[in-house]
Amino acid sequence: MICNQDAELTSALVFCRVRSWLTGQRVVSVPFSDHCTPLVANEKQLSYLISLLEQDRATGKYVELRTLSACSRAQSLAGAATYCLHRLDLRPSLSDLFQACHPNHVRRKIVRAEREGLVYEEGTSESLLHRFYSLAVLTRRRQHLPPQPLAWFRNLIACLGENLKIRLVSKDSHPAAGILTIQYKNTITYKYGFSDKRYHPLGVMQLLLWTTIEEAKKKGLLEFDLGRSAFGNGGLVAFKDHWGAARSSIVYVRSPAARRTEDSRLVRRLAGPVFAAAPDLLLMTVGNLLYRHVG
Repeated sequence: MICNQDAELTSALVFCRVRSWLTGQRVVSVPFSDHCTPLVANEKQLSYLISLLEQDRATGKYVELRTLSACSRAQSLAGAATYCLHRLDLRPSLSDLFQACHPNHVRRKIVRAEREGLVYEEGTSESLLHRFYSLAVLTRRRQHLPPQPLAWFRNLIACLGENLKIRLVSKDSHPAAGILTIQYKNTITYKYGFSDKRYHPLGVMQLLLWTTIEEAKKKGLLEFDLGRSAFGNGGLVAFKDHWGAARSSIVYVRSPAARRTEDSRLVRRLAGPVFAAAPDLLLMTVGNLLYRHVG
């Protein structure tokens, strides 16, 4: 952020300024990411970078860091949230990775899915995107949330190119489940996953993740980042545990400390049933309006 052009780079903080009339101005490292740990050698360097941001009038309400290292905090930062992160080491053999999976919740599901006549597709075509997005609307309704805008996924495809892939399985021409993965260097990341719960017994999500692991092994990748989960979402945490992935924590810290109000919790509780019953068009419209203000 501030350095002589010829000086050796020793530390860095990647961030975005969020300017929103709805949620206010803030600095986030970085929006819509699960984690973006500061590139610093010690807390002194981190404190210095944070102080520079805090002196900037454009910072707004707060500075938020999303770090994998709970101890890598400046004194001015306070905890805002903690999430569970699952990462799968891909260095063992494919057979060892398979054996490390839960026998009932993963291995048997994969075997069943391979017998069910599911059709697997991958890519970034507009047709594939629209079928993937239909699952996004279905899933987000089930979660009592509006879906991400379709334009968001189009922008991801345009920006990330061949490093992004949509993977979809269908049953009798009906989209059953889809995931979006991103590859960077030796890591492949499971970023989004959506499904039609009618097909869950067929092992559709297990098949998608196992196919991703098989492809990653062929490419010589070293890690499968399964993304963040809220500790309160026991079902999702258990699903990722069943793959033999290692758990760690993502710590979101802010300066100044975050203030959570009962009003915001009440709004979420009241909005949930509305989203669950709303028509698809209304859900998508709300997502288009609100999504840019969060993250």
